[in-house]
Amino acid sequence: MAVKIRLTRLGKKKQPTYRVVVIDSRKQRDGKYIEQLGFYDPRQDPSVVEINNERALYWLRTGAQPTERAQKLLEISGAWTQFRVSKGDIHTIGDEGDTELDEKAQKKAKKAAKKAKKAAEAAEAAEAEASSDEEDVEVVEAAEPEAAVEVEEETADSSEEV
Repeated sequence: MAVKIRLTRLGKKKQPTYRVVVIDSRKQRDGKYIEQLGFYDPRQDPSVVEINNERALYWLRTGAQPTERAQKLLEISGAWTQFRVSKGDIHTIGDEGDTELDEKAQKKAKKAAKKAKKAAEAAEAAEAEASSDEEDVEVVEAAEPEAAVEVEEETADSSEEV
């Protein structure tokens, strides 16, 4: 029997609310279901999603396939993430079984930190060099107007001599 986790519609016309249910995939949308996992009310602001995560995990582990909308609601409630972690698709930080992977990750992090430190030191050195170049430029600019004044005085003296 192919079991699905899907939504069953309730409510009046133009006022939908939904139940999240486990149902045989061959049954009608609003047909008899195996178990109710929770409900979804999209008309509230914000939308209300209440799902029994323990039972949802049980059915997911048993092999029930959620529809797209039901999967989104399971993600919101956190049941889908718990299922993926238990299945091994998602690895969480602090797993004791992955000590070799953790050591490799720590080594990579240390190397990255060293590279970042070297890059920061290089940037500081470049900044210091750039600021010293700016000071040299200011000194040269200050020296040039005086030289220009001296040249003008020499030309004025030479014109008086003629």
